Amino acid sequence: MAYKLLWQDVFNQDGKPDESIWVYETGGHGFGNGEAQYYTDRLENAFVKDGILNIVAYKEDYQKNHNTSAKLTTYGKKSILFGRVEVSAKLPLGHGTWPAIWLLSDAFKAGTSWPLCGEIDLMEHVGHHPGFVHFSLHSKSYNHLNHLQPTHIVEDMNLTEGFHEYAFEWDETELRFFIDQKHHVTFHKGDEHRLTDIGGWPFHQPFYLILNLALGGWWGGKIDDSIFPVTMQFKYVKVYERIG
Repeated sequence: MAYKLLWQDVFNQDGKPDESIWVYETGGHGFGNGEAQYYTDRLENAFVKDGILNIVAYKEDYQKNHNTSAKLTTYGKKSILFGRVEVSAKLPLGHGTWPAIWLLSDAFKAGTSWPLCGEIDLMEHVGHHPGFVHFSLHSKSYNHLNHLQPTHIVEDMNLTEGFHEYAFEWDETELRFFIDQKHHVTFHKGDEHRLTDIGGWPFHQPFYLILNLALGGWWGGKIDDSIFPVTMQFKYVKVYERIG
């Protein structure tokens, strides 16, 4: 399959992230996972400096929460449907960190509930289990609540150091996941006799990209207060369309 660059952000302007691409999503209600952070729209929680996007989490009291962080999305700015997505990121370390690069369908914001809306997890990492990176898909029929989601774990302690490229290629019938250009897993529509209706495969509609650093929660676990401030960094986000 051949691809052509559709849009990118290489974070070449200091200050707030490019408002033509990114939206700050705010709140501190736990996001269904019992997360501890309040996502703010403050510059100190998400900013670009010297070609790097930084998402920084702090231990501080804010809006009845005791930690702050940031969550950036492309909702309403850039939708993605098929093609290739590449994100260069450096993982934050420390117990209680739960960084993610993921996507939800635009339908979620229009009122379609999770998990019917569909979710694509390009990268999830929890600090109490360093070096284990997770790729997953979630749908109404197959999700983490019923432990049936298609998922794959890459174990590599090198991923806890420096920047690495997390990527996936997406078409009508499969999603292929890569780290540093190495293919690790492909999830196929109808694998293992799974349903192929919208409840089993909702990955045929536009999605938006999410970058966030969560803290604690049911998977992030107990937070080590000595790690703060802790930072997740990004060198680029590139989105390609299929050609030919």
